Amino acid sequence: MALDTDTLSQFLDALDRFVKERLIPYEDRVADEDVIPPMLVDEIRTMGLFGMSIPEDFGGLGLSMIEEVQAAFVLGQASPAFRSLVGTNNGIGSQGIIIDGTDEQKAKYLPALASGDMIASFALTEPDAGSDAGGLRTTARRDGNDFLLNGTKRYITNAPRADLFTVFARTSPEVKGSAGVSAFLVEAGTPGITLGQPDRKMGQKGSHTCDVILDNVRVPASNIIGGPDRLNKGFKTAMKVLDRGRLHISAVCVGAAERLIRDSLSYAMERKQFGEPIAEKQLIQAMLADSRAEAFAARCMIEETARRKDAGQNVSTDAACCKMFASEMVGRVADRAVQIHGGAGYMAEYAVERFYRDVRLFRIYEGTTQIQQILIARNMIRTAAA
Repeated sequence: MALDTDTLSQFLDALDRFVKERLIPYEDRVADEDVIPPMLVDEIRTMGLFGMSIPEDFGGLGLSMIEEVQAAFVLGQASPAFRSLVGTNNGIGSQGIIIDGTDEQKAKYLPALASGDMIASFALTEPDAGSDAGGLRTTARRDGNDFLLNGTKRYITNAPRADLFTVFARTSPEVKGSAGVSAFLVEAGTPGITLGQPDRKMGQKGSHTCDVILDNVRVPASNIIGGPDRLNKGFKTAMKVLDRGRLHISAVCVGAAERLIRDSLSYAMERKQFGEPIAEKQLIQAMLADSRAEAFAARCMIEETARRKDAGQNVSTDAACCKMFASEMVGRVADRAVQIHGGAGYMAEYAVERFYRDVRLFRIYEGTTQIQQILIARNMIRTAAA
C-alpha cells in the first residue's frame, strides 16, 4: 500500500470527521444554491482530496486502489456533488497523464491537479456519441505542427469551472471506429472554446455539466497525451483508466447506500405506528436487511477487485461487475429508503428524497449498466473461446 496502516487509518478517520462535521451539514445549502461554497472548496483542497490518486512525486497522496476505494466509501456518504468536484482530478482527468503522459505533461499538470489549483474535465461524450465512443465526430485536422479541433462535447462534468480538458477527437477520419482518435490536453483559455449553459439535471445539484464547443481550437501536437508518438491512440489511453474509474464510482455507490441505510434505520427506530417503532415491523426489517446485505456484498466485491488490481492482475471484467452491481444496488437501496420513510421520504426536508434522485446517475456514467453487461459477456465469451 502507498500509506502505512497507521497513516491510512488516521487519514480515513480525519476524512470521516470532515464528511460528518463539514460536508453533510452543508448538503441542503448546496442543493438549494446549486453551488459548493468556496470556503468548503478550500477545505477540500487542504484535505488533499483533489490528489488522492496522484503520485506523491507530483504533490498527491499516491493512494493505491484499495486505499482509494476505502476513501471513496467514506466520501460517498455525503452529497455526490462533493465527490464529483474532486472526481475528475483523481480519475479520468489525471490518470491518462499519469499512465501515458510525457515527462513534460506530468510536470506541468499533475502538481496543479493534485493541489486543486487546476480542475480537470474529461471531454468525450458528444450529442451522437456516448456509449458508442467509436462514433465521435469531433475532428482534429493537422495544420503544420498543430491540430485544429472542431466539434461539440456534451454533459461534460466540471466543464463550467474546468481549467484543463482532455478532449478526444478524430485525427484520422478515414479510420473507422475508435482507432483513429487521439486524446488532447487543452487548457480552458485556449481561443475557440466556448461553453454552453449549465445543464438542468434531475439531481446532483452542485455538480455542474455543460456543452463544450470547439471552433478551430489550435492545439500543438505536443499536447497529445503521450506526445505525437501516441497519435491515434487516445482510446488505448482511455481504456487503461477505466478500471480505476469504475472501482472508484462503485465505492461511492456503497458509501451512498450505507448513508441511506443509516438514515433509514434511524428513522425506523423513531417513527411509531400502531403503538411501536416501525423498526419492529417485519416488512420494514426485511427492507433494512436486504439493503444491508446488498451493500455488504458490493463492498466485498470492490475491496477484493481493488486488491487484485494493486497486485497487477487484469480486473477489467470484475471492475465492470462491480460498477454494474454497485450502481444498481444503490438504486434499490434508495428506493427502499424512501419506502421506509413513507410520505416523509417524498419530502425535500429528508436527505433520502435528494439521494433518490442523485444516485440515479450512477447507473449511467462511467459506462451504463447495459454497456457493463455487454463488456462482461464479451469478455466471458472471449475467455471461453481462447
